Amino acid sequence: MSIKTLPLEEAELASLIKNIETPFYLYDEKAIVENAKKFNDLFSWAPNFINYFAVKACPNPSIMKRLFDLGYGADCSSLPELVLSKKCGLDGSKIMMTSNDTPAEEFKYADEINAIINLDDITHIQALEDAIHKVPETICFRYNPGKERTGNAIIGNPVEAKYGVTSDQVVDCYRIMKEKGVKRFGLHTMVASNELDGNYIVETARMIFDLCKRINDEAGVKIDFVDLGGGVGIPYKVEDEAMDLQFVSDEIKKLYESMIVANNLDPLEISFELGRYILGPYGYLVSKVRHVTKKYKEYVGLDASMADLMRPALYGAYHHITVLNKQGDKHVYDVTGSLCENNDKFAIDRELVEVEKGDILVIHDTGAHGHAMGFNYNAKLRPAEYLLTKDNNLKLIRRKQTMEDYFETLRFDGAEVEL
Repeated sequence: MSIKTLPLEEAELASLIKNIETPFYLYDEKAIVENAKKFNDLFSWAPNFINYFAVKACPNPSIMKRLFDLGYGADCSSLPELVLSKKCGLDGSKIMMTSNDTPAEEFKYADEINAIINLDDITHIQALEDAIHKVPETICFRYNPGKERTGNAIIGNPVEAKYGVTSDQVVDCYRIMKEKGVKRFGLHTMVASNELDGNYIVETARMIFDLCKRINDEAGVKIDFVDLGGGVGIPYKVEDEAMDLQFVSDEIKKLYESMIVANNLDPLEISFELGRYILGPYGYLVSKVRHVTKKYKEYVGLDASMADLMRPALYGAYHHITVLNKQGDKHVYDVTGSLCENNDKFAIDRELVEVEKGDILVIHDTGAHGHAMGFNYNAKLRPAEYLLTKDNNLKLIRRKQTMEDYFETLRFDGAEVEL
């Protein structure tokens, strides 16, 4: 079982946010920092351990800088994410750029800031050379194990995934790059998303450590560092059990000693690229009830929509909901937004206390892949983000999008900027 908590007592939180326009995202700085430190401590036994924070989970500098101050790196998947990480003070091996149908300008910029370039495909070797007219001293490849692993519901079956080099290609990738003069080699994989079974992560480490030996034996290349990816889930439902990461750390350490040290493949640096686990439980989407209606079902209509949080519509994902400062008998509702899409629902047949117009609903576990996955369909404007600081003050870390922002890039007769 997992306990769903708020960053403050309900009455205190209601008082703090009473004058803030909804919807908005709220992040708990104290809890984020404590959790980030705890994760670092769990793997302190590993040589030069680092978590490359998945910037895509929450690309806000106020959050990123707090993690970078704790020694975290950045896992980037686009040019703006690379630039944002650089502007937050990172460069070099603190940044991992994972290639995916990568344009030349991303390769160029990653090379300029000496980021680790993690290639997604064997053909990207030539694409990288065409872009930067050389090979970097350090290179990494993303491995797709195919039928060796099953994947899971969110990330899908590896055999059908567009990501990574295959088992038949992977040794050749390292052989080619060794011949081209690369000096330092990394190996990466990502075969799960929001996984709660710690054994899955342990087996990923076993697979990667075994592949390190194979690459060394067949290509004469010693792998210097491995990135075990992300995929560590969080208990979105009350009945979910959180992953036992102490167990995961202990088991990976055993594998490291039996598979890496025993085969003279150490020191091997280990990293992850967690975003959801670090931030997810410590972010909240705060929304106000606009309407409570009864049709064939009872509906609670919010001023937030799937444009603000798309996970329930995209994945059928569950997010716990608290009706702030309310007690009483349970009613069954669909909790919806105002988008012109029938799947614009945060919850279906959800038991909540009786809800009235004007009530504040807090949607839990939105610290990662929440605001970041938002969009502007129906010309919905993106919500603000606030940080609840360690001294329980609210700090605006992203203002709400305005209509002027939305119109800024449009070009039409009467626009302020003509074509």
